[in-house]
Amino acid sequence: MTKSPHLLIVEARFYEDLADELVAGAEAAVLAAGGTCERISVPGAFEIPGAIAMAARSGRFDGYIALGVVVRGETTHYDYVCGESARGLMDLATRERLAIGYGILTTENFRQAWERARIGLGNKGKAAAEAALAMIDLRTRFNAAS
Repeated sequence: MTKSPHLLIVEARFYEDLADELVAGAEAAVLAAGGTCERISVPGAFEIPGAIAMAARSGRFDGYIALGVVVRGETTHYDYVCGESARGLMDLATRERLAIGYGILTTENFRQAWERARIGLGNKGKAAAEAALAMIDLRTRFNAAS
């Protein structure tokens, strides 16, 4: 990467304590890579693709980090939220050539969520940030070749 990347973290605040942990990992990864980031909150994972689509119109960001947690409940709501948020992000990434790191945890219970969110245990916020940074780099390489 030739310039310092600027990313937007879009975090679903439905489970605030888990969101804080994911964001801490993402911010640390961006800073370690020499980048900068801004952060916005949305109510839940379902709203993340829409927020990224709105932000992308500004042209201010090199990439996006989608963070949230969906824990299976007793209804099919879980399936819709997981599937539609993932589909929405993939559609944006492919159609708009956006560099998006996917950090929406889809778990059966809170124990699994904490295992994937906690710093030091495999924080997926960090992994999502690293994925977004890798995709920014890949897009930059392809653009330079054309």
